[in-house]
Amino acid sequence: MALTKVLIAVKTYPTLSSKYDELVCTAGFLEDGSWIRVYPIPFRKLEYDEQYSKYDWVEVDLERNNSDFRLESHKPKSIETAFTIVDHLGTEDSWRLRKEIVLKNVHTNMTDLIAEAKDPKKYTSLAVFKPTEILGFEIEKAEREWDKEKLAQLKANAQQLDLFKNSDNPFEVVKKLPYKFSYKFKSEDEKERTLMIEDWEIGQLYWNCLRRHEGDEAKACADVKKKYFDDFAKTKDLYLFLGTTRVHHLRAPNPFVIIGTFHPKKIEQTSLF
Repeated sequence: MALTKVLIAVKTYPTLSSKYDELVCTAGFLEDGSWIRVYPIPFRKLEYDEQYSKYDWVEVDLERNNSDFRLESHKPKSIETAFTIVDHLGTEDSWRLRKEIVLKNVHTNMTDLIAEAKDPKKYTSLAVFKPTEILGFEIEKAEREWDKEKLAQLKANAQQLDLFKNSDNPFEVVKKLPYKFSYKFKSEDEKERTLMIEDWEIGQLYWNCLRRHEGDEAKACADVKKKYFDDFAKTKDLYLFLGTTRVHHLRAPNPFVIIGTFHPKKIEQTSLF
């Protein structure tokens, strides 16, 4: 079977579940601009920020994930499946090459998008979304440690599947974020909504800021807000990558969370007169 070519656009921050296939999610675009979700990513690739980068074109042997009703969902053929980097799209010319793929189908009305997610003919679970206005950036305290029972189950699954046979690090789960970060925004339906941001980058940004501020969490959170609100929301042309989780897709009134951001520079319009 031919390999699938995917433009990596989303890598979520890991979360724990008793099933290892819920731990991390990678998503991106096919060459025609349609979305594809790739999971599970095996434990031995938890350091997957080093495996491939956002906006790398990768080739990978995938198959439809038939245990998931969401049509975008695929999975690697095996836990040994390689992600081969074949190209990378840079930020030259105001992200032109990235925009040609990413902005082919942009949603602007949250009510309509939720209806698509609930429609059995579509079950849309991944989307590029353009808010009409970002109203705020919220920070809440969260549980500081992973659930011990889930952690023990993950370790047992990893040992059973021998996922660390080629790893120098036999078992390590990334640190749990002690805060939840969310955008508050409006869309064309004029309703205010707050969605949590669950991408890898915001988690890494927090840890980097915490290290720079020598453990001062208040300063680290302030720096995260400065980047995501003062920079992305106020000075950039901000789009949100939205995604659903399988367990909440049909249950939650709004099943979407923010799984990434797309933030090219604003292009200034010049008058011809």
